[in-house]
Amino acid sequence: MRDPSSGYPIPDLSGRPRESTGAHPIPVIEHPHPTAGTYLSVAAILIILTLIEVGVFYVPAFHPFLTPILLVLSAVKFVIVVMFYMHLKMDHRFFTLLFAGPLLLATGVMFGLLFLFGVLTLGK
Repeated sequence: MRDPSSGYPIPDLSGRPRESTGAHPIPVIEHPHPTAGTYLSVAAILIILTLIEVGVFYVPAFHPFLTPILLVLSAVKFVIVVMFYMHLKMDHRFFTLLFAGPLLLATGVMFGLLFLFGVLTLGK
């Protein structure tokens, strides 16, 4: 359907799939949805990572490196939750960039503050 005054197509806001009008077919992109097994596997991985975090806290040999280890493990868990439970893995790559860019910036600021306040050091 075209606007009589301008000749441009009028957008269809009904949400129904449109049919091709001839010269330019409209591609339909179907993304596979995760199954319940996928969600259970992701939950199992998150439980294992949480158990590792708790174990690292109680092992005295890890105490000098406790903060960086826990930060890395929680960042990994964060990425897994975002990818699967927020469906970022199935979305367009642009949304991943919009999410990952500020995350990397925040990680850099966090490590900068850890060095600034002496929690992390480059050597003694």
